[in-house]
Amino acid sequence: MDSLQDFEIISSLRDFWAQVESVFLTGFLGEPLGKGVLALGILVIAFVLRGLIAHMIAATIGKIAGRTKTDFDDKLVAALKKPLTLLPIAAGVFFAAQALGATGEVDDIVADVTRSILIITVFWALYRLVDPVLDLLKHMRRILGETFLDWMKRIVKAIVFFIGGAAVLDVWGVPVLPFLASLSLLSVAVALGAQDLFKNLIGGMTIIGERRLSKGDWIFVDGVVEGIVEDVSFRSTVVRRFDKAPVYVPNAKLADNPLVNFSRMTHRRIYWKIGLEYRTTDKQLTDIRSAIEKYIADNDDFAPAADVSTFVHIDEFSDSSVNIMVYCFTKTTTWGEWLAIKEQLAFFVKKTVEENEASFAFPSRSLYFEKLPDGAAPEAFEPPSGEEDEETTADGIPEKHESNSTEASKRRSADSTRGPHPDGRGVSGEGGDRGASDSGDGEAE
Repeated sequence: MDSLQDFEIISSLRDFWAQVESVFLTGFLGEPLGKGVLALGILVIAFVLRGLIAHMIAATIGKIAGRTKTDFDDKLVAALKKPLTLLPIAAGVFFAAQALGATGEVDDIVADVTRSILIITVFWALYRLVDPVLDLLKHMRRILGETFLDWMKRIVKAIVFFIGGAAVLDVWGVPVLPFLASLSLLSVAVALGAQDLFKNLIGGMTIIGERRLSKGDWIFVDGVVEGIVEDVSFRSTVVRRFDKAPVYVPNAKLADNPLVNFSRMTHRRIYWKIGLEYRTTDKQLTDIRSAIEKYIADNDDFAPAADVSTFVHIDEFSDSSVNIMVYCFTKTTTWGEWLAIKEQLAFFVKKTVEENEASFAFPSRSLYFEKLPDGAAPEAFEPPSGEEDEETTADGIPEKHESNSTEASKRRSADSTRGPHPDGRGVSGEGGDRGASDSGDGEAE
């Protein structure tokens, strides 16, 4: 009886060992486990060393490209560096299959994976080459516009992505043409429910075709938005307001509404009404007007009258003052520089009025009493006088003061003429981010 039990135990051990041998011989996709471990090791090594191998290949090509005088080939090498990281993975998959000795269906799957990785590598490289290749058209940037070139890059990249996806599907036996036919039927149904999408797409094409705006431009669309253009996509345009909040505006609104592009100003306007008291004499008015006119004509900061409209005239009789209109333009359109020039003009006007012993008017009301009680006569008002602490130039005008933001605004205007108002357009009239309450005379375009 004991010998029979011992025989059963030995038989069970033999069965267990047979299972162990089966695992070692066919435990990895029907192949020996040792080959499977070797295949996995090859894949791990290929994945770990993919960056190093790609860097070595890119460095070798870069040495050849470094011998040329242009930087175009250097950009090509930089664009190819990331796609090259897939080549070691494709090689690892191939050699892992060879080490495994896979046959039949497994071998077909491995071959399809290898081909798919190689196709993705090629089309990924083409996708990244779009930017440096189209950058060769930078000499046509002024003709076509930066926004048009950005759209061209996106369209070409979309085409490359679509063709690459179709090639990968073809490797796995997915028929592309019937798939496209089914998409065409679906697109009809989608088009009926996506009219706004196509309207915005056409609006974006209109904006680009007419070159109404480009990145970095300061624009204003009444009742819609005012700010700096950051991006023009297929459906919408990103405009960052002066409070730094982004606004995503559908392209149709920018195409259908009047759009003001302040970045294309050639000069920046100063428009003032200077009110003087009614007791100012004709000679005082003439001398003040002539001095202001001469200051603007002799100052290089202002555009000459031959190029822009420049007027300094006695303009009107208002309720409390005789108004002198000052209408001129500065050469710069940078906001900070324009403020400094306007400040200098303000100091000069104040100095000129004081030198001519005139006074600025302010809203006032005169009261007439037929009879006052004895001893009730009002005291005469004398305005306080104080010493000026500001540093002045030789002609008595304070030094030009520029804020810390002036240099930043100069850098922003390096590529185009712009000078954003930190709170809005800086022009007379209603609308925009500032609203009607901030509009008024004395601002500049």
